[in-house]
Amino acid sequence: MMSAVQHLRAALAADHDTVDAAFGGFDLADPADYGRFLTAHARALPAVEAVLGEVSGLPPLRPRTPLLAADLAGLGLSMPAPLPFVLDGSRAAAFGAAYVVEGSRLGGGVLSRAVPAGLPNAYLTATHLPGEWRGFLAALDAAAENEAWIAEAIASGRATFALYRDAAA
Repeated sequence: MMSAVQHLRAALAADHDTVDAAFGGFDLADPADYGRFLTAHARALPAVEAVLGEVSGLPPLRPRTPLLAADLAGLGLSMPAPLPFVLDGSRAAAFGAAYVVEGSRLGGGVLSRAVPAGLPNAYLTATHLPGEWRGFLAALDAAAENEAWIAEAIASGRATFALYRDAAA
């Protein structure tokens, strides 16, 4: 039997690939394109973090919106208005959305290597602390109640990936 994490990973793989492709067109070595990349993230992440902040029973999540705002300010850019994002408030939906934004920390660490020295990169370098990602995945598996719970988390993960895809457009 697959774990909840394995279900999410498999079910959301195509959504993940679509978002990776959407953000893959940004040249992070070019300051203007890097600014557009961060602006796109700023249209999505604050909305998700705001919603997650209203749900109890999640493991501790370290917000990255302030780091994103600081990096944009360092490039002379302001935070854009976030796109609308709504969850039903359930733990399953929150875990699905958190799976996407916490997973993006992993990619951020890899992408940060493409940002030239001298450009602000606190957002992309805000990777997981030792054991933090494994702890989150263990908490997700422990919270999963049944197939309906997992399906709700998957639907929320899809909605979160769609938000990022729309933000990159």
